[in-house]
This record gives sequence, structure tokens and C-alpha cells, in this order.
Amino acid sequence: MYCPRCGNTLPPDVTTCPSCRYRLSSFHHRITPSDSQPTLKRTATSGEKQFESLYGRLGGKDLVERAVELMYQKVLSDKRVSHFFTHIDMERQRRTQALFLMYAFGGPVAYDGRDLRDVHKHMGVKEKHFQAVMQHLESALQELAVPGALIQEVLEIAASTHDDVLGL
Repeated sequence: MYCPRCGNTLPPDVTTCPSCRYRLSSFHHRITPSDSQPTLKRTATSGEKQFESLYGRLGGKDLVERAVELMYQKVLSDKRVSHFFTHIDMERQRRTQALFLMYAFGGPVAYDGRDLRDVHKHMGVKEKHFQAVMQHLESALQELAVPGALIQEVLEIAASTHDDVLGL
């Protein structure tokens, strides 16, 4: 599990991050992959490959954080979507986005972000905006030399947020 404020690795039984003193008990709810997802990693039996989460197959926290950083560099230089981030604390946005993706990919993180539909409902996000961000995510992963099959898995998960982000 990781601290949602500073991203440091935490043992499962802590209630306060020792680095930034963030109180994990202040979450509205604490979600870890084991609460809502089946265990994705198991020991392989003979003749069987080990099954691992997308998070693990991508390379974990470091790769996700680098991908988010690259994606936001692209987003912020894109006139189609940069205006959505004019008054946003981008350090916090990057951290929250990385935690969301790590959680969505089966990583060992606690994520308690706001509901996607609520966050985006007053923003006026249109299909063209959603697709622009998806293109930047794909491009960032390609720059990091992520294999095409894994990129497709990432994009499928990201695409699953479409209706909530667009308020459909």
C-alpha cells in the first residue's frame, strides 16, 4: 500500500504515514486491491506461467509515475485540453492520477479519490477531450517502450472511465 499524499510504501497496519504524517484514517473509505479485486498474483503450478497484475507486468510504481509525468507534459502543451488544468495543483493531480492508475492496474495501493463523475461534471469534457488525453497516455507509454499488448490493456482500463468522465 502507498500513501496517497506522498506515495511512500506503507505497511498494511499503519494509520499515519511516517514520512508526511498523513492520517490514512481520514479517508472516507480505505480501498486496497484485496478489498474489491481478486488476488491477481499467484504461484504458478507446473507447466503454467505465473499470473501477475497489469501493475506488476508494467514494472510497478516507477513506470506508472513516469507514464503519468510524460502524459501530463503532453496534456499541458496541448491546446485542446490544457485549459482544464489552468487552476489545478499539478503535483497533486499527478500523484492522484498515478495512485488511481496503480489501483486500477491491480497495484498494492490505497486509493480514495473523488468519484470521477462528480469531479468532471462541471468541466464540460467532450469526446474530443477524452480522446486527446487517451492519445497522450498511449504516446507516453510508447515513449517508455511499454509493449503494445500492455498498452492496449492500459487503454482498455482507461477507456472504462469514459462514461463517468463525460457524464453519460
